[in-house]
Amino acid sequence: MFSAIISGAVHGLKSHLIQVEVDASKGLPCFQMVGLLGSEVKEARERVKVALKNAGIALPAMCINVNLSPADLRKEGALFDLPVAVGIMEVLGYLPEKSTEDILIIGELGLNGEVKPVKGVLPIVMEAGRAGIGCCILPRDNAAEGAVVQNMEIIGVSTLQETIRYLQMGGPDRHKFIAPCRVDVNALFAGNDRMAGQGTESDFADVHGQESVKRAAEIAAAGFHHLLMIGPPGSGKTMIAKRIPTILPPLSIEESMEVSAIYSIAGRLPKGEALLRERPFAAPHHIITRQALAGGGRVPSPGMITLAHRGILFMDKLPEWKRETIDVLRQPLEEKKVQLARSTGNYVYPADFMLVGAMNPCPCGYYPDVHKCRCTPHEVRRYLERISGPVLDRIDICVEAPAIKVTALREKTLPESSVQIRERVLLAREIQKRRFAGTRLRFNADMGVKEIREYCKITDQEERLLEQAFTALGLTARSYHRILKVARTIADLNADTQITERHLTEAICYRMTDRKYLGQKQDMIE
Repeated sequence: MFSAIISGAVHGLKSHLIQVEVDASKGLPCFQMVGLLGSEVKEARERVKVALKNAGIALPAMCINVNLSPADLRKEGALFDLPVAVGIMEVLGYLPEKSTEDILIIGELGLNGEVKPVKGVLPIVMEAGRAGIGCCILPRDNAAEGAVVQNMEIIGVSTLQETIRYLQMGGPDRHKFIAPCRVDVNALFAGNDRMAGQGTESDFADVHGQESVKRAAEIAAAGFHHLLMIGPPGSGKTMIAKRIPTILPPLSIEESMEVSAIYSIAGRLPKGEALLRERPFAAPHHIITRQALAGGGRVPSPGMITLAHRGILFMDKLPEWKRETIDVLRQPLEEKKVQLARSTGNYVYPADFMLVGAMNPCPCGYYPDVHKCRCTPHEVRRYLERISGPVLDRIDICVEAPAIKVTALREKTLPESSVQIRERVLLAREIQKRRFAGTRLRFNADMGVKEIREYCKITDQEERLLEQAFTALGLTARSYHRILKVARTIADLNADTQITERHLTEAICYRMTDRKYLGQKQDMIE
């Protein structure tokens, strides 16, 4: 007696369909599982036996062999419990013939037969859809997550008994017993452009003063540029960083599916949520390890860099981070991906994020204020040397956040709200969307050298200005191109088709702050 149940697994961020093959034959009583199994999968044997017993099904004195194919792909997690149990039920004759045909089944089993939620449901269901499978049986808590895949029948089950009863039924009776879960993705995103950021506790209207920093944040949000804020403690750097998500363009449906799949694999998709509709905001502590930042582990999983994909990675107190941890950012900032090599294989994680950094200019935080700063030049230099020149060169916008004056706090005029700033950002985003239509590009920050030549054309006068800045500030070729991209975003915010001297001058100013504080250090490195 033989049965084959379709299931799925995730390897890194790539999903695979798994064939759960079950054979029962006469012989010495045994229950064994093979197929390059992780420890959690091996333990499924005991969970399945007890769950079947508590469902009123005692395993006969037979030799039961379970193979998870392909055998050369390592299987991890508890999502194979339910398909193994269903496969055993089928070979023992409790289910009609072909009742599991063209059905993908995943789920963890409790000892009482409860079907518990698992990780990685969304990418597995997406892979099933690409393979032409029409129906998926999932844990009820994962049903909404799987139902976002269109043209797929999603059946959410709570118990093993419920699953068996569903499979025993035929035709329309099945749908009367358990109605397929449905999610209208278009309805979820209807009005998302205008509604996102409203009704949240964080709002730019709470930030008094710091107009230059808020302007830099607006430009960064409009073009998805990396941003670094330098200033003393209490100047509002963290406050501004946490409000940047309220002015970012919303996720598109395609981006949401991509981000939600990552969070599903990491087990971080909020309970009851079908899709993430807001861009991620990841804010790791400065004591985080390189592995936790980039991803990896015994069973490789996405790190904080990948969890910030299509969103913001906020790194507060940047010089407090270990230098080797900061240097992990070099490849992701340039290539927009993280590559890991492990004994189990090579893993590639997406890392297209907007870096927002905040730092004090010295250990005490008050340099260059001679009245407050107690740090020696050596201490300041050693503190700033923790940020490598290559990482700094990959940051598009660097802005100074001066100490807040009491007069700014007592202003009776309410500052601009996130909704007002967001309207300008969305208009700039629409310009970029039209500009890059039919290409892989989304924001100005995505442009390469070829696109910069095409979309960031400047006159001879602006070219001379840029040459002067290049020489005076000691810019690199990378900085040269990043200035042009920022200038393009500034022009988009003003709805200008051509980059002018005014746009270029403002973009150059955002390369001067890092030279003020970090120029000496960078010269030493270079």
